[in-house]
Amino acid sequence: MSESQQSAYSRLLNRYSYPYQESLLDFDQPSDKKKRIVEIGFGMGDATYRIALENPDIDYIGIEVYKPGIGKLLDRIEKESIKNLMIIEHDAVEVLENMMNKDSVDGFHIFFPDPWPKKKHHKRRIIQKEFVELLIDKLNPGGYVYAVTDWENYAEHILEVFENQKMLKNEYEGYAEPQEWRPFTKFERKGKAKSHKIYELLYKKS
Repeated sequence: MSESQQSAYSRLLNRYSYPYQESLLDFDQPSDKKKRIVEIGFGMGDATYRIALENPDIDYIGIEVYKPGIGKLLDRIEKESIKNLMIIEHDAVEVLENMMNKDSVDGFHIFFPDPWPKKKHHKRRIIQKEFVELLIDKLNPGGYVYAVTDWENYAEHILEVFENQKMLKNEYEGYAEPQEWRPFTKFERKGKAKSHKIYELLYKKS
């Protein structure tokens, strides 16, 4: 981690994070009336803090294990005085299984998950049938899953997994149009510079 990331991580993690626990989070607070969006694997948090900053009426939770990214996002939360964004530093599957109640999330963001490009590693990709079933269980009716990738064969895989879930309805015919509220990230700009096409998928729980 850089010096600033390490400093933010040490000073701010306890203030702006939920520690992992094997029991449900208690959301019985005034902000519980807001919509709740969970981002899985926010990386360096480039899009995360901007979305939260531009939507103060929505509560956001970012799940990540990459400490430099956590430190950087914590630094931004402090500098921008963001009040509606919390972090959980832990494996996303265990967080969803143990900390999130059924029908408690209004949306999931999965932006540029690790593509594990080698075929022998495809089973390591986070978006698999069992994982999507877990997302559906935690989603409120009408809640959404918004996934974005710049790897074509991963996009095809995600599309197939989503289409095979009867509880999910595609908001588009195939891939989605870019959502205006999702900011471009440095990672995305690098991909576009390499002529990588961006694939977006937006599904709602019926």
